[in-house]
Amino acid sequence: MRTSYCGDLRADHAGQEVTLCGWAAHSRDHGGVVFIDLRDREGIAQVVFHPDQAPEAHGVASDLKLESVVRVVGEVRPRPEGTVNPALPTGEVEVAAREIEVLAVAETPPFQVEDDVEADERLRLRSRYLDIRRPEMTQRLRLRHRAFSAIRRYMDEHGFVEVETPMLTRSTPEGARDFLVPSRLQPGTFYALPQSPQIFKQILMVAGLDRYYQIVRCFRDEDLRADRQPDFTQLDLEMSFVEMDEVLDVTERLFQFVW
Repeated sequence: MRTSYCGDLRADHAGQEVTLCGWAAHSRDHGGVVFIDLRDREGIAQVVFHPDQAPEAHGVASDLKLESVVRVVGEVRPRPEGTVNPALPTGEVEVAAREIEVLAVAETPPFQVEDDVEADERLRLRSRYLDIRRPEMTQRLRLRHRAFSAIRRYMDEHGFVEVETPMLTRSTPEGARDFLVPSRLQPGTFYALPQSPQIFKQILMVAGLDRYYQIVRCFRDEDLRADRQPDFTQLDLEMSFVEMDEVLDVTERLFQFVW
């Protein structure tokens, strides 16, 4: 059976048997019936373990440590009247578990894996995999992905060719200091990490690729600023045989498309 995402379950899935994989976010014991909030990248689904209907699964769920990774098989059904949670996209349904398999037992996390976390940033960075697991952080990465996907769709529709340029190059006379990488094969010599792909853009234009772009990493050995760190990503593009207004038009419509 294909694994479903927790956050995709809706009322029209009632009666279907599903397999869910994710992290045990919360656990509640209501008079012997155990409820687990199972979380994956798409959201949360409530899973119910009844001692009479699935005693073995109920026993496992009763001792489950939070943030453990589990696989659950069960039937989607409407939540009982009065228990619908309108704050959740999946709040109209729950999964009555038939089986549960613990794929990985978690240690007690150093902070709560949820959006309203008050943990110190240094602690979060030491356990970055837990910090990224929080829905807010996951959504930020997915937003970045969607923005990049939109840029690539727009550029393709407007005749641009995406070309990847080298990361190890010679130093260029630009404003910031270069990061240097020593060469093992040629002792005493160094590569520079590019501040921007300027030389390569010029080569591509002369070579005949009249519309080029790249979503590229840039490296600058300079002091930190509010909007700059040592390595960052920028959209780089070049156009031949155009006037300034044409460049402005393309980039303005790009931003409209992305937004």
